Amino acid sequence: MKIGELSEQTGVSVRMLRYYEEQGLLTPRRTAAGYRDYDQREVLTLERIKLLSSAGMTLSTILQFLPCIRGEQPIFEPCDELRVLLHSQLREVDEKATRLAKNRAVLSRFIQEIEAADRV
Repeated sequence: MKIGELSEQTGVSVRMLRYYEEQGLLTPRRTAAGYRDYDQREVLTLERIKLLSSAGMTLSTILQFLPCIRGEQPIFEPCDELRVLLHSQLREVDEKATRLAKNRAVLSRFIQEIEAADRV
């Protein structure tokens, strides 16, 4: 299928598809005329990219994960490097959640102070 068809089918923009190819995430075949020719393999890859991206992973991390997915499902091979990456990603998410909780507490305190001053 052509790049426009893949974009329509997956909801990923043509620009992003080209970017993914530049980054090594997609490797479409080329026709004799040099056009990109995508198949269901790329559709599955894009689904996996979306899944990993929704977990907050960067494209460079996703690039490391993709070879460890097998079959038609997003199942990862047991791999020490991936375990380390997953633990690292989880720590980053936990740290971000802690920072956000602190930010929320400060904002909440500001609102309470403003509302208390309004009542006076």
